[in-house]
Amino acid sequence: MEKYEKMIITATTANSWIYPNVKNWAENTNDLINDVVQCYEAGAAIAHVHLPRGEEEEIVKRIREKCDIIIQGGMSSYPIEERTPDFYAKPDMLSIILNHHDEHFTGLSVNQIHDLDELEQYCLTCKKFKIKPEWEVWHTGSYWNLNFLIKKGLVEAPHVLTLFFNWPGGTWSPATADEYLHRVKYMPENCLHSVSIMGPEQTKIATLSIANGGNVRVGTEDFPFIKEGHPAKNNAELVSRMVKISREMNREIADPSEARKIIDL
Repeated sequence: MEKYEKMIITATTANSWIYPNVKNWAENTNDLINDVVQCYEAGAAIAHVHLPRGEEEEIVKRIREKCDIIIQGGMSSYPIEERTPDFYAKPDMLSIILNHHDEHFTGLSVNQIHDLDELEQYCLTCKKFKIKPEWEVWHTGSYWNLNFLIKKGLVEAPHVLTLFFNWPGGTWSPATADEYLHRVKYMPENCLHSVSIMGPEQTKIATLSIANGGNVRVGTEDFPFIKEGHPAKNNAELVSRMVKISREMNREIADPSEARKIIDL
């Protein structure tokens, strides 16, 4: 294997949108914070956290009191106007989708436009609050929007991307090797990427990412099973499994301090 930077694991701690009855995720604030700390101890460098309304600043503060994991605020489906509390909580990173949301989950559909004006406002607001954007890429059209922002000088490299596969709805893409390699082929310069796969194809695409210098996101939001049909005990178990896989592929794991240098936080 070519020599790459250490692999960064992101743990996504939220509920499963397509397996709502599994329920192996935190359902209150204390359990959420404990979940994040356990993921950190298992090897995650980044925690993707849906910050509950009214508790944003408290949760960020309490996580930082317990560990130095990189905090990435989630729920990019909200319009920017509804994310003001997330900015004031000052997580290290904020998830921002580079295209519209068109998702169809169990008992829930999401349709939300995120136009170029909103993306420009995200860039300016993240810079004001000193938050690093994490750009969600669902298809190659996402790259057109990112290049638009780059050409306007609104974003600074390295650009941190998460490539999404098999999330159901109108922005779906197949969790296949050719789709992953296609997405990597057209990636703009000065990007580093992770992958998010909803479904049992997760391991296949995760290992491709590891082998190609990418990173991996795992957790109950994406796929709450340790293997198909067998729910994980918790998110830490999902993180530990990916640590083992990466090390077996001769790629060591970045701790939060190392990840901060790679991401340039």
